[in-house]
Amino acid sequence: MSEFVLPGEPPVAVRLRRSTQARRLSLRVSRLDGRVTLTLPRGVAEREGRAFAIAKAAWLRAALAGQPARLAVAPGTLLPVEGVSHEVDAAAGRGGVRCVAGQLIVAGPPERLAVRLRAHLVALARLRLQAAANRHAVELGRGYCALTLADPRSRWGSCSAAGRLMFSWRLVMAPPEVLDYVAAHEVAHLAEMNHSPAFWAVVARLCPGHAAPRAWLRAEGPGLHRYDFAAPASASASSAE
Repeated sequence: MSEFVLPGEPPVAVRLRRSTQARRLSLRVSRLDGRVTLTLPRGVAEREGRAFAIAKAAWLRAALAGQPARLAVAPGTLLPVEGVSHEVDAAAGRGGVRCVAGQLIVAGPPERLAVRLRAHLVALARLRLQAAANRHAVELGRGYCALTLADPRSRWGSCSAAGRLMFSWRLVMAPPEVLDYVAAHEVAHLAEMNHSPAFWAVVARLCPGHAAPRAWLRAEGPGLHRYDFAAPASASASSAE
């Protein structure tokens, strides 16, 4: 994948992506990290794509200016956990992470605070997602073979044809009903490996009222990726066609 820089203030790096399925030129701005991708359909010359990007320069810079700022997790950060905002605080000595009166108190070396807090959230996410996936799988009468956590850029969960479930650990920062909806969504794929009306009927059975958490995830989910736990975090994106 090649890249070029769009001149101007500020200069904008644009990644070029070829696609045999795309029918037209398109620009996408990731709401996670601001990465700009120009998709070129088969047969479209690179110079035509560059001209398209230059014509969309004003839109691109406006989209980038509207990006939520990255937020390094540190003492004083307000961090959502299960939909509730907590203030991050550091503590001397040994120990794990404690939640006390709206605070997340992280013991240990200050330079390890964000990493330790991330590990705590990953462990909590595993507990919550395993419980939700198990409950929905029992109700559906289907089993899954594995459950893994990751920090993907473009999806909150997935289900493979072999029955392997994957979830974003950042779901533990969302309200519990949102996490439960995503668990139900992926478990439903054990019965329907598609997004047909039959699939959505299974989701509705497992998670009545799923429209509200689904809407929350679309509107508020990208904001969960702005929290930087001492490593560049890399979904939805803004787009122009």
